[in-house]
Amino acid sequence: MSNKDIRVVVAMSGGVDSSVAAALLVEQGYDVVGMMMRLWSEPTMTGGAHNRCCTPDQMSDARRIADRLGIPFYVLDTKETFRSTVVQYFIDQHRDGVTPNPCLECNRQIRFEFLLNNALALEAQYLATGHYARVSRAENGQFQLRKGLDEHKDQSYVLSVLGQPQLSHALFPVGEYAKPEVRQLAERFGLPTASKKDSQDLCFLGDGDYRRFLSQYAPEVMTEGPIVRRNGEVIGQHQGLSNYTIGQRKGLGVQAAEPLYVIGMNPQVNALVVGTSDELGRSELTARRVNWISGVTPVEPFYAEVKIRYKAKPMRALIEPLGDDRFHAAFDEPLRDITPGQGAVIYNGDLCLGGGIIERQV
Repeated sequence: MSNKDIRVVVAMSGGVDSSVAAALLVEQGYDVVGMMMRLWSEPTMTGGAHNRCCTPDQMSDARRIADRLGIPFYVLDTKETFRSTVVQYFIDQHRDGVTPNPCLECNRQIRFEFLLNNALALEAQYLATGHYARVSRAENGQFQLRKGLDEHKDQSYVLSVLGQPQLSHALFPVGEYAKPEVRQLAERFGLPTASKKDSQDLCFLGDGDYRRFLSQYAPEVMTEGPIVRRNGEVIGQHQGLSNYTIGQRKGLGVQAAEPLYVIGMNPQVNALVVGTSDELGRSELTARRVNWISGVTPVEPFYAEVKIRYKAKPMRALIEPLGDDRFHAAFDEPLRDITPGQGAVIYNGDLCLGGGIIERQV
């Protein structure tokens, strides 16, 4: 089968990465279809409601790219699905007193379930995105997720929720390039997105302020409560648990003989737990909702590297699988910012083995 007989749906955002992904696939002769999702966003101060991933300007840019490449372009209304999954997940996790990474849930439920299913319904064999990651095949035929070649832009962390069914239909064309090379490719292809800036903040916030968002959509998470030491001593008052993160030092509003940091939260009693830098470090964590990319849960404990946040450095740990849904990680050295709700993603070199959601630090 030649490439012209293989249909690929490209998730387009109007940004440089997805634009170049589409252009590379067209150049390689695939039957390419551009698709953009219209996602939910809260209204802005000016009255509009445009998700940062699909503003009118971005939609216009994506359509112009598709026209330039000579490919069909469709807009998929995903607002309600996105609102009921990703946005609600963000709110619910904060209600539980943890700090979520909604990009993990978006890839799990929106891109590689909702969008992938729509791509397959168009008789596409693949869904391509602008993520900096790579897919390879093991000798036994299993699909593998690997880091993008650009270590600074690698996005395998947020793709760790994918399994064999998703990876068998996934293409990441820009994963083989560094970001500057992608911009050069955009210029070579004559794409107007060549110099476009990368998007940053949570896409569904009207003004980028997640604290203001939570105050409006989940005011109970902003209820004041006690600031306590580990022994239960009350030393101050916090302004709502969602205003704080593990490892935070500034803005606590308490006086002490030595600097204090957020070392934990107790949502059951709405308490913020603080301690010294010596109390901050933890060497172990447990994770839930674990996804093993191979589809097979390891039987024995093994050593690997774990990233506890998207931008964190991978750290060596002993991984002990606890059934299909959980694992325990014991690090060689204490980490200061193990944060419940964030992803704990496991690597063997550039190979992503899977990951889970941090349940607690030990």
